[in-house]
Amino acid sequence: MGEANRMGIRTPGHGPKRPNGAREAEILELLQRADGALTPREVTERLGGQLAYNSVVTILTRMHTKQLLTRTPRGRAYAYAPVTDDPGFAARRMRSVLEERSDRQDVLARFADELSTTDADLLRQLLDPDQ
Repeated sequence: MGEANRMGIRTPGHGPKRPNGAREAEILELLQRADGALTPREVTERLGGQLAYNSVVTILTRMHTKQLLTRTPRGRAYAYAPVTDDPGFAARRMRSVLEERSDRQDVLARFADELSTTDADLLRQLLDPDQ
C-alpha cells in the first residue's frame, strides 16, 4: 500500500477498498439508470474517478462473463448494458438458489407456506391469470 493510502489520502482512480460484489452492484445500478449501453470510459466518468479505468474494464468484463451484462462493439471498445432490470435480477437469484437444491419441492413448499396472504394471492394470479 502506498504512503498516501496509509495516511488516508485519496488519490484519483483509487477509491476506498470495497468488496467486488459492492463495486459490481454500484456499476450495475449505474448501468440500469443509463439511457443506453455505456463504454468503460463512460462508466469511469460517471463514477467520478472512484475507480481507475482498468478496474472498470475488469469489473465490466467479469460481469459480462457472469451473464449480468450484454456488450456490443462501439468504436474500439465495448458498450455494456444490463441483461434485465432489478426485478429480473432478483428473480434470477431466486431461480439460481432453487436450481442449486436437490430438495426443490420441499424448498418451494416452505417458500409458499411462508408467503403472506397478499403475496400468495398475487402468486396464484400470476400462475393462473384466468382464475
